[in-house]
Amino acid sequence: MAFGVRGWTGGAVILIVALACAIHAQLGRRLVPLLLASLPLLASILLVNTFFFPGAHDVILPIGPFEPTWSGLEAASQAAVRVVGFACSVLLFGLTTSADDLTADLERRGAGRRSTFIVNSAIQTVPRMLARAGEITEAQRARGLDTQGSIRRRVQGLIPLAGPLVIGALTDVEEQTMALEARAFTAPGRRTVLRTFPDGAGQRLLRWGLTLGTVAVLILSVTGQLAFLP
Repeated sequence: MAFGVRGWTGGAVILIVALACAIHAQLGRRLVPLLLASLPLLASILLVNTFFFPGAHDVILPIGPFEPTWSGLEAASQAAVRVVGFACSVLLFGLTTSADDLTADLERRGAGRRSTFIVNSAIQTVPRMLARAGEITEAQRARGLDTQGSIRRRVQGLIPLAGPLVIGALTDVEEQTMALEARAFTAPGRRTVLRTFPDGAGQRLLRWGLTLGTVAVLILSVTGQLAFLP
C-alpha cells in the first residue's frame, strides 16, 4: 500500500498504523534509532526531486544555478513518506517476529525448505554481520589497534575490518553448507516440524481481511474509483 496507492494516502496510513502499533507494543525507543539509518536515503530523495524534478516550473527560490520547485518538493515529500512508512512496517515486523519462528511456521505451512532457508538467511544476514564486525573490532582493539577518536581514525579502522569480515562471511557459508548437508537438507520428502504456533480464528480472520482489503484498495486506487485517494 505504501507504494501502490497514489498520493499521500498509502504511505501516510502505513506510517501512522506502524507507529501506533510500535507505541502500543512499547517499541518506540527501539524503532526510532533504526529509522535514523534511512536519513541518507531520505536526504537524497528530497534534494534530487526538489531541485531536479522534470517538467516543473513553479520555482520556490532560485539558489545560484539551481531552482527548487514546489512540484518537486511535493513529489519528494510523498516519496519520503512512502519510504518511511515502508521502513516502519518492515522494522516493526523484524522487532516483533523471530526469524526462527517465522521460518519454522513457513515450513509447517508447506513452504519449501529452500525458500525458508533463503528467507532466514536474508533476515539474519545484517545482524550476523554486525555481530561479527563488533567481535573483530574488539579483537583489534585488544591487540592495540586504535579505532576510536576522530573521524579519520574511525575511517582508517574500516580498512583492517573489511578483510576479516569478508573472509569470515565466506567461512560461515562453507560451515552452513556442511551443516545443512549433515542434516539431510537435500533429502526428498517433507520434514516433520515439531514446533507449532498459536493461530486462532480471530488471527486468521484479521490476516485474510487485511490481505483482501489491501488488494481491494490497490485496485480501486489504480482505477481511480476512490475519491479520497488523490
